[in-house]
Amino acid sequence: MPRPNLTYSQILETNNIMRAAGEETYYLGVTRTVQESKFFPVSAYVMLGYLNAFYRYPALLRKIESHMSPEDIADRIRNCTTKLESMGINWCMINFYLLGREMLINMGVIRPHDAAEDLAYVLNFWRRFQLARRREDGRLTCKEAGHRSQILAERRIQVYHADMYECAHGDELHTATDQFLAALSQYAVLVACESRVCMTNHGPYNLGNGREMLVRDFFDLAEGDMPWLDGIATEVPYGRITVTTAVKDTHFYIVDDWGSFESKPEYKAENLCGVGLYTSDELSETQIPIGMGSKEELTKTLVELTNIFKDTTAKLWKRFASYHREQLMDAGALTYYNIIKDFAHVAGCYEADDWNKIDERADRFRPLLNDEYGNQILGALFVPLSCPSHQVSPYVMMQHSNLPKRTYSPLSAAASVDDGCVPTVGNRIHPGVTYLPEKVDKYRTTQGDLTLQELNKRCKEFLPALFKEPFRYLDDTWVKYHFDSPLADELYKLEQRQSRTLKGKGARVTRDEINAQTFE
Repeated sequence: MPRPNLTYSQILETNNIMRAAGEETYYLGVTRTVQESKFFPVSAYVMLGYLNAFYRYPALLRKIESHMSPEDIADRIRNCTTKLESMGINWCMINFYLLGREMLINMGVIRPHDAAEDLAYVLNFWRRFQLARRREDGRLTCKEAGHRSQILAERRIQVYHADMYECAHGDELHTATDQFLAALSQYAVLVACESRVCMTNHGPYNLGNGREMLVRDFFDLAEGDMPWLDGIATEVPYGRITVTTAVKDTHFYIVDDWGSFESKPEYKAENLCGVGLYTSDELSETQIPIGMGSKEELTKTLVELTNIFKDTTAKLWKRFASYHREQLMDAGALTYYNIIKDFAHVAGCYEADDWNKIDERADRFRPLLNDEYGNQILGALFVPLSCPSHQVSPYVMMQHSNLPKRTYSPLSAAASVDDGCVPTVGNRIHPGVTYLPEKVDKYRTTQGDLTLQELNKRCKEFLPALFKEPFRYLDDTWVKYHFDSPLADELYKLEQRQSRTLKGKGARVTRDEINAQTFE
């Protein structure tokens, strides 16, 4: 058998990423609530999704990189709402792959050094993307930032801050916002088969005067990538929505890699004191305001959208109620597995079968994944760490638990000279199966409803101004030393094009001036 084509440094870097990811996975598993459903076979579909990720991510990521590098993708999406933000990539991408790998190791299907080239490639792709995407804070994960997710450049935060409408408990906008967030969250959870992978949070951002901003993103809301929304989400006008929320007298001391948050004191809706509403995607220059012309318009828009999401939720429940178990399994597994699909959209190489099918190699395990086994294996991989691969020398004390365990099996330093391994699962995308209806060729975007061919074509051709020279590499560090330059003004004015209050103001506006509304 061929040896893995890996250097010693690559092996060490791969193990470092796995160790950090494993410790955070344990922490999140211990501190977060259990995910359950009385309707969907959640644990079973989660494990099927993990297996699909193991078998398909390597070939799909290589395909994507042949069209666009991870660094280019990160810079290309810097100003749009995408699943490649926060939860989708911070934790899900590599841990879905690694948990699928760990399951197969414990079943005796593979050994830790099998697919070593794939392992190193997937984790390196993730690392390169994260370093570019999170360049403003220079970290790979929220964990490294003390569980904070501050990913936005100042110029975008300023627009969110300045254009936000104030509200107070009991007024019309506050009531409309509260009801809208409840309806939208319920809908997003159902779209994701009673999981949270279609929504996330990032922040906090300090607005001053005892207020912090939490940005809430929602994905896959309209007819698009998810087959079960075809003919159901026809009235949903936006595929992705961003809600900016200002909260007073509340400190969000945790915004973690699952997009969850904790605050002191406990978050209460009555402390919501500001709100904004936006949409965007790979075809928009930057965030597009929704109903932000006036406070009254925003209130009306939120009420209208609330009714749309309530109606669509009822329709979607009826569709899911008509599905048999294998269809529910596929919907859930694909929701998890395809959380990184926006890589392909940005690169203009998205193919529905790549992301809406269960790989034939993963599908072999479907008969094992009843509810009982699904619950047991998922639990064992997360918190008890009770599988054979988790056990290490009794001298070891794992972070957080002090037990002699580890979440993920590392590569041996001798892997590069091991003749007895299979380096990769293969570079071709294997055939897939699904019990779901075929995807309808309709994708709702900020440029209207498109066919997939047209969507890929436009994604390849569209280059946002902020992605092109001379603006691409102008981060907050550069602005700090050039804020008074014409180029800095031009950079900020691009971001401010659709701002109600900051349009044309340039780079010299400060947070204090926004709070005092004295930036004329």
